[in-house]
Amino acid sequence: MRKVIPSPVIAVVASIASHRETHASMDNLFMYAGAPGDPPEGSKWVKAQEWLRRVNTDGSVQPLQVLGRLIEGYMEELPPEGSPFDNTPPPSQTPDQEKLTKILARYELQYVRGGSIVGALGIPSRTLEEFVRERDIAALEHEFNRALENVDEDPREAISAASNILETLCKVYIDEQGLEMPAKQDLKPVWNVVRKDLGFDPGRVEDQDLQTILTGLLALVDGIGALRTHASSAHGAGKKSYKLESRHSRLAVHAAHTVALFVLESWERKKK
Repeated sequence: MRKVIPSPVIAVVASIASHRETHASMDNLFMYAGAPGDPPEGSKWVKAQEWLRRVNTDGSVQPLQVLGRLIEGYMEELPPEGSPFDNTPPPSQTPDQEKLTKILARYELQYVRGGSIVGALGIPSRTLEEFVRERDIAALEHEFNRALENVDEDPREAISAASNILETLCKVYIDEQGLEMPAKQDLKPVWNVVRKDLGFDPGRVEDQDLQTILTGLLALVDGIGALRTHASSAHGAGKKSYKLESRHSRLAVHAAHTVALFVLESWERKKK
C-alpha cells in the first residue's frame, strides 16, 4: 500500500535540509533519493517543501522510500561525544535525529538503518533490535531490516525474512555454543537443536499456564517455517496460491521477533 509523507514530517525534513544543505547539495540529495522532476524554484526551504509534496503526488515513486534515503545521512551520523571534564555521558542522538525520530513516531513511523522508513515497532521488536545491535550479528540484522522494510510492500519477502531471522539466530547459537550442526540446516532442524539445549520442553515445566504458552511458542516456529515454504518469496508458488496481505506478514514478523527475543533472553540467562 502506497503511503504518503505526513505534512508535519515534510515540514521538519524541509527545515533540517534547508539549514544543512546548499542549493547544489540539496539538489544532489533529492536526486539521489529518487525525488521526481527538476529542482523547484525558490529558497532552500520552499524548494524542499515543494519537492517533498511532489514526491507524495507523483505515482511513480514510493514516498516513504524517498524519505528514508533523504534522511539517511542525518539519521546515521554519529552523535557528539560527551564532555571529558564533567563526566557528561554522550548523547544517544544528535538534535536533528531527535527531531526526526519524534515526528516520525507521532505518525507511527520509524527510521531503520540503511535508509528505510517502516511502521513503528512494537516493544518486542524494539527490544530485539537492541539485542541485535549489541551482539553485532550482521546476518541477523540484515534479515531483521529486510522483514521490516517489506512487511507492507512485499508480504512474501517479509515472511521469508521472518523465518530467516529464526534460522540465522539458531545457527549463531549452535556455532557459539559449540553444538553439533544438523545435516539439514533448515529452520526446523536447527530450531530443534536450540530448543533442546535451552530446555524449551513443555513437559519439563510444572506450571500449566506456562506449558500452554511454551507449546504455542513451538507451534509458532513450525507455522513460520511452513508459511515460508508454502507462501514466501523463498520458494516458487505451487498450485495453491496464498493471498497474503500485510497483516499476515506483520503477524509472522512480530511472532518471529517474539520467539527470537525469548531465545536471546534465555541464552543470556544461561550464560549467567
